[in-house]
Amino acid sequence: MPLALLALAIGAFGIGTTEFVIMGLLPEVAGDFGVSIPTAGLLVTGYALGVVIGAPLMTVLGTKIPRKRMLMLLMGLFIAGNLLSAVAPSFSVMLIGRVVASLAHGAFFGIGSVVAAELVAPSKKAGAIAMMFTGLTVANVIGVPLGTLVGQHVGWRVTFAVVAALGVVGLAGIAKLVPELPRPEGVHLRHELAAFKNTQVLLAMAMTVLGFGGVFAAITYIAPMMTHVAGFADGSVTWLLVLFGLGMVGGNLIGGKFADRALMPMLYVSLGALALVLALFTLTAHNEIAAAVTITLIGALGFATVPPLQKRVLDQAHGAPTLASAVNIGAFNLGNALSAWLGGMVIAAGFGYTSPNWVGAALAASALLLAFLSAALERRDSRPSAVASSDMPAGQRTPVHH
Repeated sequence: MPLALLALAIGAFGIGTTEFVIMGLLPEVAGDFGVSIPTAGLLVTGYALGVVIGAPLMTVLGTKIPRKRMLMLLMGLFIAGNLLSAVAPSFSVMLIGRVVASLAHGAFFGIGSVVAAELVAPSKKAGAIAMMFTGLTVANVIGVPLGTLVGQHVGWRVTFAVVAALGVVGLAGIAKLVPELPRPEGVHLRHELAAFKNTQVLLAMAMTVLGFGGVFAAITYIAPMMTHVAGFADGSVTWLLVLFGLGMVGGNLIGGKFADRALMPMLYVSLGALALVLALFTLTAHNEIAAAVTITLIGALGFATVPPLQKRVLDQAHGAPTLASAVNIGAFNLGNALSAWLGGMVIAAGFGYTSPNWVGAALAASALLLAFLSAALERRDSRPSAVASSDMPAGQRTPVHH
């Protein structure tokens, strides 16, 4: 794997840290600004919505800019947003800082996925994408717990200043290590938008929303579930999230490895197992050891879907994948927001703290059904085109991916 992937992973590490560390620092931020915890929660919601909006917006703005330069500009935006959060004199200014930082998120991972895939041989594309996303998963193991610790003992402003410094390291790495990649000839915004007419691209994005949404239906409410149901002390939640992060790291690497060999079977196995484990979590949540193991498995199975889903979008949007790739990153965050809302609804309806696990299982099972539908449509569409394409010039054939 080329060193350029390390630079992308460092950027991903910083982005992953700033996205999730705020959850552990909400009490400190709320106390400093004199707002309620639910109001401070807007810093989480605002970031997620910024990713959903910023992913296509920043990618469209960058269609005429070389990909390396666009990645550097996005890291600059990320640095500026975190610095603004670190020095914010009021809550509203900090919210603006969070949104500014979030605008870089989707486009960075979207464009970064395309760049990572172009840096390696075709047979290693999913592995390269997984290597970049390793930065995001490691952030949950190292960056978020350390950032929370620093924020609680030294001050949350220091945490965001350190994250901004990580962005500077990522920016320098991209400038030094990522090669200048020529933009594909003849690809314009209309070509990028045309990818969304492809049913397979839309199905892959729907799988992303539902599949990863299944993970966050459970994990969003992990603190009350583990303290009120499993019996863990409040201080144990941080370490349970570390276990979740370790599962993410392992699942991401495994997903990348096997997606290059058999993409759709990898999705069948990971989504099916995820639905089963989330359903079982309603039972295992009542035992400390079983709950800890289940949380690790949810992280592993959830992130095992990320490289194959991202590669599926790249494959199906071949020729103009950048915007589709970025929008799919927004789809992950849309899934997070949707599932957190649904999980909160079932808790508010009186079904208990374990009820979001059923929501998560249903979402993952729905994603599995879409995967089967996608494969069936692909088989149907490939039959008549296979003969016809054999008579076409090689450059005009549409590859069929299995």
